[in-house]
Amino acid sequence: MKPKLRINGHSHLLPYPEEIPKFMKEKGIFWVDKDRKYMLQKNWKRPVTDSSFFLDEKLEWMERNDLDHAVVLNLSQLYGNGLRVEEMKKALRFQNDFNAKVQHEHPSKFTCGFVVHPGFVRSALWEIERCVEELDMRLLCLPTHYMDTIGTWRCIFDEENEPIFEMANKYNLAVEIHPYDGEKFIKLENTAWRFHLIWMLAQCADAYHFLTLNGYPDKYPNMRVCFAHGGQLAQINLGRRIQGFDGRPDLFEGKTHPRKSVGHKNIFFDTLVHDTGSLQLLVENQKPQQIIMGLDDPYPLGEMESDKQSSYPGKILDLAVERDILTQKQCDAIWEDNIITWLCGDDKVAADKLYKRILG
Repeated sequence: MKPKLRINGHSHLLPYPEEIPKFMKEKGIFWVDKDRKYMLQKNWKRPVTDSSFFLDEKLEWMERNDLDHAVVLNLSQLYGNGLRVEEMKKALRFQNDFNAKVQHEHPSKFTCGFVVHPGFVRSALWEIERCVEELDMRLLCLPTHYMDTIGTWRCIFDEENEPIFEMANKYNLAVEIHPYDGEKFIKLENTAWRFHLIWMLAQCADAYHFLTLNGYPDKYPNMRVCFAHGGQLAQINLGRRIQGFDGRPDLFEGKTHPRKSVGHKNIFFDTLVHDTGSLQLLVENQKPQQIIMGLDDPYPLGEMESDKQSSYPGKILDLAVERDILTQKQCDAIWEDNIITWLCGDDKVAADKLYKRILG
């Protein structure tokens, strides 16, 4: 009998400063200072709050917290919005090659995602093909919103992006939807961390709104979409969307009813909602089998070791069992089975290959 695995479905990794190409700093795109204290972009910097942002330290952190495997997403700072085309292509290619190298060199520890820019659909398709065919990556990372070629901000599930979803469907890809860049198109002053605490969750809800209205979970049955941070505002907002659809059908001609996607087998949400009340709503709305473990490590809004919050990786599931929100068996599936299903779908060969890779 195979052992129960603890797989983290939402993790991040910074390159060491010396791994980042010079052009990234010269163009102000992204870099890390030599002392590993800050990640930086032009007119922006953020402290590196934990040593496990970096590979060797991440492996130590995983061992310390009994984590068998981690799904590494792209860095949100490398979605490429607002960059010149050639700079954007080089920056995203660097991110994808870096993640591919991590997965290739540590196959038992990491499954890594790759990113494309939807504003340039043809280039995005070429990059998907390269990452799948040449780099053996099976997780496509997309932002909730992106800037198109004329500077207009769009939702990722805009119908113009259907060629991307068709290719994801063809390759049986898992897709991660993650919010960022809200301060670039929501006209509010960036104070009190409002874009991370409030607007990121609204961005996820907006993307979920259009995924479901466009009927993509059924239109692309081999594409499985996971929303970061539990798609938290999408859960509390469900009743309002249903009433809006029923009350103003003239606004939704040709669209799919929101009810049809509730608990859909191709839509997943991670556990990173911070409290058991929110988790209970997620469980009741979407069913436990659509939930995956997401720690969002090593960011300070992730489920990290914290004395102030008496927190540790996996705490929310332990509390959910304690409070009869989930059974231990359901939690085991959230740590393992559900993540494998999100990553591999119904492809048993791919699932077996992934299990063999994790178990070494």
